[in-house]
Amino acid sequence: MTTTEPRLTSLAHGGGCGCKLAPAVLRDILKGMPQAAPFANLLVGTETSDDAAVWRLNDQQALVATTDFFMPVVDDPFHFGQIAATNALSDVYAMGGTPIFALAIVGMPVNVLSTRTIGRILQGGAVACAAAGVPVAGGHSIDSVEPIYGLVALGLVHPDQVLTNRGARPGDVLVLTKPLGVGVLSAAFKQERLSKDGYRTLTDTTTRLNTLGAKLPGRPGVHAVTDVTGFGLLGHALEMARGADATVEITADPPTLSGVAELLGGGIRTGASGRNWDSYGAEVEMPEGLEPWRRDLLTDPQTSGGLLIAVAEAEVEALRAFARINGSGFDVVGRVVEGPPRVRVTR
Repeated sequence: MTTTEPRLTSLAHGGGCGCKLAPAVLRDILKGMPQAAPFANLLVGTETSDDAAVWRLNDQQALVATTDFFMPVVDDPFHFGQIAATNALSDVYAMGGTPIFALAIVGMPVNVLSTRTIGRILQGGAVACAAAGVPVAGGHSIDSVEPIYGLVALGLVHPDQVLTNRGARPGDVLVLTKPLGVGVLSAAFKQERLSKDGYRTLTDTTTRLNTLGAKLPGRPGVHAVTDVTGFGLLGHALEMARGADATVEITADPPTLSGVAELLGGGIRTGASGRNWDSYGAEVEMPEGLEPWRRDLLTDPQTSGGLLIAVAEAEVEALRAFARINGSGFDVVGRVVEGPPRVRVTR
């Protein structure tokens, strides 16, 4: 960036997946959408708030299609592009798909940012796609007030092996592949209160591809998958509970990125965390006396977060070993039990 250019994050009213509409607002908007029942080849649409749409092409292939874009979560243009692209590709992995190519979505204040800065954003996205083994094959750009970048990401999966957020069963164990706290770190960054080590933690986790998802179809005992992004762990667990028509229990002490607990203790929060709770808190049971910062962590919006996997208890250790072989994190964060479709936080 040139010395005369403003910080990227100063040009945006929010950043990363914290920009997402609140869950309650989104549900209200989508409730008027026509049902997709007449389209027999549409295997996954909007009805269950899943991570991507899936369309059957033939008996052996289904197309996974998604789009995801947001405003800057960091100031470095290359990192911004890399994070945004990694986040978009995650939705393909969450459906069990293997990405095949992507299209760029670009909205930039061209009178404020240099072409070099904008080019670095696109380069970061292309590098993330190259790490996933896919090209950025085109896209669309506009002049906008706030900087926006993301992808249309496309992938393939066998139509009989699509992973959705609605297949969890009572008795399943819930596993998370990345620690929580991205929203807290990004809020600290915007307030210029994040250390160099904290920034490294932020970029390391948000640029790590969820490639494990593409290897989960056909794995014994894997019943449901989603990725944890803007609605926080509780919000995405609630979507899984609704899909399963069962209660999801989530630990009050989930894995957390280094430094996040201290920042929470220092009062750093995202606005999206509160909006998330306001949207779905009525469907979440909290234990008495739970510290407020723990709730804020569980609702913290995760940009390019990990996969939340529902797996049969008998297969947990085998999946743990498989995840480690494939370079993925693996922490048990809850389970699915009989009960109404809601979330219960447990100590």
